[in-house]
Amino acid sequence: MEIFKITDAADLEKAFSIRKEVFVEEQHVPIEEEIDAYDTLDGECEHVLLTKDGQAVGTGRVRLVDDYGKIQRVAIRLTERKHGYGKVIIQKLEELAAARGATKAKLDAQVHAIGFYEKLGYTVQSDVFMDAGIEHVLMTKSLH
Repeated sequence: MEIFKITDAADLEKAFSIRKEVFVEEQHVPIEEEIDAYDTLDGECEHVLLTKDGQAVGTGRVRLVDDYGKIQRVAIRLTERKHGYGKVIIQKLEELAAARGATKAKLDAQVHAIGFYEKLGYTVQSDVFMDAGIEHVLMTKSLH
């Protein structure tokens, strides 16, 4: 298993492929909501790719919003879940955010994933809200 910051268009396309599989096909998020203006390599967002045996299996991105690293678009192929890859992706995104000066991290967690994020030190900060037809909550964590 390897995780790295995406620096070229080919790897970004691999990340998009995972996100389309998870969010668009599996969770029925409209493609026009899934791919957005932050999906570039211009430096505003940092994207990561997790590979296993050379195959792309997970991804996520982080961007700075004030003093927060806003973690978004964390996705792992269905067949590769429950191996701890989500934790690896979140830790890498937190590391990238901290390196850019973030002191806290935040994310909009799907309600079914609250327990996963709580195990990584996140706490719920909002009531349930809808995003792309899916229930979410805002969660935050201090980055030390």
